[in-house]
Amino acid sequence: MNRPGNELLRQMVSSHLFGTPCGASRFFLVFLSLLCISTSSIADDTVVVRVSNSDFRTAHDGLIEAIESEGLVIGSILPFRDMLARTAVGDGALPYGEAEIVQFCSALLAAELVREAPAQLTLCPLSIALYTQVENTSEIRLAYRSPGNSTAGRQRAESLLQRIVQRAAELARLRW
Repeated sequence: MNRPGNELLRQMVSSHLFGTPCGASRFFLVFLSLLCISTSSIADDTVVVRVSNSDFRTAHDGLIEAIESEGLVIGSILPFRDMLARTAVGDGALPYGEAEIVQFCSALLAAELVREAPAQLTLCPLSIALYTQVENTSEIRLAYRSPGNSTAGRQRAESLLQRIVQRAAELARLRW
């Protein structure tokens, strides 16, 4: 049985609001698709650079020098693999041969970021991970989370991270 109120609602949703029969369904499918696309791009914000022909200690030293050559000071170096090994549950199989995270900050960049939007304080300190994987300990990887390029400050942060990682990889190869 078709009620008058149901018919009115069906007409509003299918033709008046969206212009076609079943338009609402198409609208929501498109909306959900766009939501999934943007979620994928947000989740895929890690930049990884592989360093061949080096070892972990040399790559570590190259990373420290590359950060300091930008006039920045290291805030901390987190021994990530060791921390994970101490706190891991289960069988304890770790994917890393070695892994650490180097944190640093630029006061000028931090000030610019928070002037643009106070919540951007979450971008500081910047960090770059340095690691090898168990199955290939001769290949060192440098990785960082891209801050994106939606503001001028984020673009400068991305450029800084790119310069540091490229310089660190170059130093690691040259010194090995």
